Amino acid sequence: MKEESRKLLDKANRAFQAAETLLRAGDSESAAGRCYYAMLHAAQALLRDLDVRFRRHGAVHAAYGEHFAKTALLDPKYHRWLLDAFDERLRSDYDIDVTFNPEAIRRRIEQAREFLDAARKYLEASP
Repeated sequence: MKEESRKLLDKANRAFQAAETLLRAGDSESAAGRCYYAMLHAAQALLRDLDVRFRRHGAVHAAYGEHFAKTALLDPKYHRWLLDAFDERLRSDYDIDVTFNPEAIRRRIEQAREFLDAARKYLEASP
């Protein structure tokens, strides 16, 4: 695994842990945002392993879809989860009267955990 990919996975793990902590504290709105960033950083780690890098979230989403979902290198469901988490992050950041069901965010956090685990396994197996 490349050093940049490892650092991005570490960052993803910190965002994941923050999401869990925020949810336990009753802050579903902020947990949704941290959950998205956990997935984003995992996608960036995978792309960096291919020497692909982007600054814009949409570009990361598209490149991840092209390199990992469409090719089935990883289960395409992770791409859908990333996009869904992005939509939730936008709502949590910009909507005024947004509420998130804690159970729905708990499920999203479990999806993030699965995505991070799959990304780590893929990167650990790469040359």
